[in-house]
Amino acid sequence: MDYLPKDPAILVSSVNMLLRDEEFDTLESLCYAFNREPGEVRNYLLTHGFVWSETQKQFRPIGYDGVTLTGRQEKSAKRE
Repeated sequence: MDYLPKDPAILVSSVNMLLRDEEFDTLESLCYAFNREPGEVRNYLLTHGFVWSETQKQFRPIGYDGVTLTGRQEKSAKRE
């Protein structure tokens, strides 16, 4: 893969696959390898219904497994 996709569903799938298959050990290392800021990727996907789960090291749909938006995430999503 030469770049991270822009489509949210494909981006989530790609990021989760690369982390699951241990191509990268952190979201930060993955983002930097593709010249993207981790916060930028998190915020972009947050506005499209996905939240980062640090414990599972993957993006999940908002509300899945009880993961919900925190106050800070809600403000960030509204700005986008």
